[in-house]
Amino acid sequence: MKEVTEEKITTYLAITEKALSVLKVLPPEGSTLRKVAEDILMMATSYFNDARYYKEKADYVTAFACVNYAHGYIDSGVRMGLFMGDGSGLFAFEPAD
Repeated sequence: MKEVTEEKITTYLAITEKALSVLKVLPPEGSTLRKVAEDILMMATSYFNDARYYKEKADYVTAFACVNYAHGYIDSGVRMGLFMGDGSGLFAFEPAD
């Protein structure tokens, strides 16, 4: 496949939306690591929102890039131990049930 279809971007948006809804921020409130985790989560959410914006504009290539950046930020937070998923396999470095 040489193009990003609306179906593909819709699928990736749904996966990342689910990941954002189930992840847990692990560092305690008020800690330096909590601030780092919140910054990473803000970047993931911003890229996710950008992806939705570009999908609405039918710019699927840019939307696809944005949603992959969003999920990359999420996965980096899981890898660093800042976030925990739900074991659903939505996150890299986290085993599925």
